[in-house]
Amino acid sequence: MGFFKKLANALKKTKEAFSRKIDALLSHGELDDDFYDDLTDLLISCDLGVRPAMEVVDELRLYARKNKIRSANEVKDALKLILTEQLESSPKIEFEFPVVITIIGVNGVGKTTTIGKLAKYFSDQKKSVTLVAGDTFRAAASEQLTMWAERSKTRIIKHAEGADAAAVVFDGIASAKAKKTDVLIVDTAGRLHTKTNLMEELKKINKVTAREYPEAQKLTFIVLDATTGQNAVNQISAFNEYVQIDGIVLTKLDGTAKGGVVVAIERDLKKPVVFVGTGEGIDDIELFDAKTFINEMF
Repeated sequence: MGFFKKLANALKKTKEAFSRKIDALLSHGELDDDFYDDLTDLLISCDLGVRPAMEVVDELRLYARKNKIRSANEVKDALKLILTEQLESSPKIEFEFPVVITIIGVNGVGKTTTIGKLAKYFSDQKKSVTLVAGDTFRAAASEQLTMWAERSKTRIIKHAEGADAAAVVFDGIASAKAKKTDVLIVDTAGRLHTKTNLMEELKKINKVTAREYPEAQKLTFIVLDATTGQNAVNQISAFNEYVQIDGIVLTKLDGTAKGGVVVAIERDLKKPVVFVGTGEGIDDIELFDAKTFINEMF
């Protein structure tokens, strides 16, 4: 199945909720204050967030007035244009190899599954991949990651449960350098920002990576569950106090009608969505494309 089809399926719930409602608004014909108020409420209901929704509607109002927009299709096209520009305003990630990608996030967002998908994605791009089982906190975490390594046909470096996560990363880097690996993907324990010891562990992992692999590109991606809506935005803010987040992997997009959270993330936090999960299979992850995403929302 191609990317466009996968993304269309993943955004089906969002499209059904959003497109149907905006069509109903536009059927009234008049672009008056009531229309713009209702559109703001609709955007908020799709998890754009209050401030982003109000700003987008203000931009649409000005655009419609300036360009003498009247028809429903013109309004839709203008809204698509504005939302796409919002999503394209964040700095984009350009991968350089070798690269170390550290994956962080709270428990239950699909972090380990995402690592397996990323391993397969980069392998399909003809890049050599090694996984590092840096989650030594959760029982059976390394076994779960080993299963994904086997499925994606990639190498894995792991220690015993309870080992020092930074030590596992140290060994992973040594192995990657020896094997001239293109992509090193580091799993970390799921954590809340209130778990100070685990947050400090992230700092230690980053310090080891910077010291031991200065020549590699270093990226930290936070995995977010799209179904949590605005809570996803709060998670980024909390984690960003401890580590520099470079990008976002959005999972479970197919399980929510609130895909608009992507706009809130990029507009409020200036953090790019790099990958989106488009299903449950190992191949169901794709590089994020703003224009395609917005087109599939309508």
